[in-house]
Amino acid sequence: MVDYGLKGRVALITGVNNPQGIGATTALAFAREGTKLVLVYKKVNRPFDKDRTDKNGADRYYAANAGDAEYLENRLREMKTEYLILESDISDEDNVKAIYESAYGRFGRVDILVNNAATDDETGCDTIEAVTQKVIDDTFAVNVRGSIMMTSEFVKHCGDYGRIVNISTDAAQVFAGQITYGASKATLEALTRSIALEVAKYGITVNCVAPGPTQTGWIDEDFEKVVTPLIPMGKLIRPQDIAETILFLASEQARMLTGQVIRVSGGKAL
Repeated sequence: MVDYGLKGRVALITGVNNPQGIGATTALAFAREGTKLVLVYKKVNRPFDKDRTDKNGADRYYAANAGDAEYLENRLREMKTEYLILESDISDEDNVKAIYESAYGRFGRVDILVNNAATDDETGCDTIEAVTQKVIDDTFAVNVRGSIMMTSEFVKHCGDYGRIVNISTDAAQVFAGQITYGASKATLEALTRSIALEVAKYGITVNCVAPGPTQTGWIDEDFEKVVTPLIPMGKLIRPQDIAETILFLASEQARMLTGQVIRVSGGKAL
């Protein structure tokens, strides 16, 4: 068993209300290591069929993201983890400041930031022929502006230990059909490199994890059959695969690793 040196550290993770998601899974992985947690989520209300939430697919995924973090909170209680859960919208600067005020009020520090919260367009308007200003603004407000502001506040208050992990996607550089979402994630990768150079003098590392097709509840059986052949290792990525990579990047062992984009994709989109 690897000792990541994370016991007693404080990690702030955004986007945690999907029980099958990367955020919730990462939170539980940190809890296993004895890390204290500040967890942020926002309910995203999209239409779904309650009768179809018993299996993976859009309805299950939308239902999960419209909920709160009750499942995760129950698990953390069972694990006797010290935690703080906040419902907030990180695209608003005042909210970001309030998140950090709450975090420091509870734990006195934040050592690790995982920028996992993200949004995309589900209406089919994210192609070059159909894209609208609202789609662009809404997507960049969370995926880029929110991540920048969360990072900026982290850097301002960081103490003697600093790890920032951004979550992108393996298709960020070429994402036809979701051009605004892909562009926002490519921007996040560029920010990872630039910010890493700016904050290295403080001993803060900044890295990015780019997941391939990950089963967070949204991939139904039909789509799994389509996408799996595109993954050289022949199977979907699990949220646990992403979480374990994040743990390493947040660890003592990764102290000289910064400015990197690591694809956890089973070989897809190399």
